[in-house]
Amino acid sequence: MTDTALPERLARAIALAGPIPVAQYMAAANAHYYATRDPLGAGGDFTTAPEISQMFGELVGLWCADLWDRAGRLDVAWVELGPGRGTLAADAARAMAKAGLEPPVHFVETSPALRKAQAERVPAATWHDSIDSLPTDRPLIVVANEFFDALPIRQLVKREQWHERLVAAQDLLFLPIAGKPLPDAVIPEPFRDAPAGSILETSPAAVTIIRGLAKRIAVQGGALIAVDYGYEGPALGDTLQAVRGHAFANPFEAPGEHDLTAHVDFTTLAAAAQAEGAVAWWGR
Repeated sequence: MTDTALPERLARAIALAGPIPVAQYMAAANAHYYATRDPLGAGGDFTTAPEISQMFGELVGLWCADLWDRAGRLDVAWVELGPGRGTLAADAARAMAKAGLEPPVHFVETSPALRKAQAERVPAATWHDSIDSLPTDRPLIVVANEFFDALPIRQLVKREQWHERLVAAQDLLFLPIAGKPLPDAVIPEPFRDAPAGSILETSPAAVTIIRGLAKRIAVQGGALIAVDYGYEGPALGDTLQAVRGHAFANPFEAPGEHDLTAHVDFTTLAAAAQAEGAVAWWGR
């Protein structure tokens, strides 16, 4: 049975204060979703590469060990953002240990359900609610596998003008609508005359995290590898999607009961990292 607590809270908030941005809706839905379940595997809603083959985590571990070796085998901290069940970290640790690298492990994870699963696989890990409490006394090797795609996105939709895309509610029925018109200055120039119905996505949350980590790495040393679904942006398109039971679902139905994701604009993330003094590459 669907837990109606979150839909009711969202509907009540919208009734009192008006429609909310897509980013606020997505943040609330995913916070509830990940806090209340382990969504991975055949019995869950989706499967990620570390759960399919140990080779994925081992290759990531070897990449980390190679960086560490070429940097002079310094004392480093290994960090994973959104580490799922801890499977990638366990596989990576096994490969790193064979090269002589056995760093302390730090997980950035807020879900109680997933923290429990992670503790079974990597019991010596240290957990963090955000990147703010990560170590500051050593280089960081940061891994983010299918992390940025679950962060909230802002959507802008073109009518006669560009508008913020909002989420309205009637009882427990949620639907996207166009909000107030936006000034042209906030729209990239190539898209200002885009056809009606066009959607432009941005992720301020992703940019904030990348900038924070890039600033740390530029000062402390280290590296970050992000593996995700994405594109060379900015670009037009609606990539917001929901998955439940290994099938696509309506992202505006039963918030908190689906995994909500959106494709990652790697060009923007690379530029954000470079703005903080880091060197960035991305490819496909």
